[in-house]
Amino acid sequence: MIRIAHLSDIHFGGENAAAVTGAAEMLREGGFDLTIVSGDLTQFGEIAEFEAAAAWLKTLPGPLLVTPGNHDAPYIAWVERFFSPFGRFARLIGPAEGQIHVGKGFVVRGVNTARGVQPRANWSKGQISGRQTRAARDWLCAAPGDQLKILVCHHPLTEMIGGPMTARVWGGEAAAKAFSECRVDLVLSGHIHAPFAWPYPFGDGKTYAAGAGTLSVRERGVPAGFNIVEADGRSVRVIAQAWVGSHFETTRTWSLDRRQ
Repeated sequence: MIRIAHLSDIHFGGENAAAVTGAAEMLREGGFDLTIVSGDLTQFGEIAEFEAAAAWLKTLPGPLLVTPGNHDAPYIAWVERFFSPFGRFARLIGPAEGQIHVGKGFVVRGVNTARGVQPRANWSKGQISGRQTRAARDWLCAAPGDQLKILVCHHPLTEMIGGPMTARVWGGEAAAKAFSECRVDLVLSGHIHAPFAWPYPFGDGKTYAAGAGTLSVRERGVPAGFNIVEADGRSVRVIAQAWVGSHFETTRTWSLDRRQ
């Protein structure tokens, strides 16, 4: 059994402090093979926020794989935002692109879908370039076929139906199709602050998108929470955890068939 904790959108500087503490306690007790944080560790990309995030990450059992989100580019330091949008992330958290993890029975690749600036009014939306898609696809395709293959990014590559906000990822649909044809099993993301799981409508229909909620006070109709991902040879279960004020409770479980 593979067990992965998937967290996202903690937004240090606007975090739900009790939920963040509770999540860390669960992670230390949960026996997870990997903890994934899919972006937006900070609220405004401030150095103090990154320092708080880094200190919290150090309290978690390893291994960890952490990707940036749009909030992790500085909001106020405009020179950095234009010329080194993820420099603070790289300096205080870790690599902003191409993170990898090879575990027993599974492989994971991280992709940065956030941008410091882009040629549209809303810079919070996502992008994935052809180069990023090809690099991640080729690396994941090279893994043995019996490995659970996971891609991690901040923005959902295709829109959550009925979701509280959009990601509008440039290149997202083409990337979702490429990963489906490559027989990637899971694409894990955050950004919209609500948990979900569903199959992409490409390939054999067994490449799944799954999103985690938020551990911040920026709730969008869903309590603060995170996901537990469990996988065996036949299925993947995405188990949404919700903070109820004193502890986490399971609110929904999706069971997703794996390729045989």
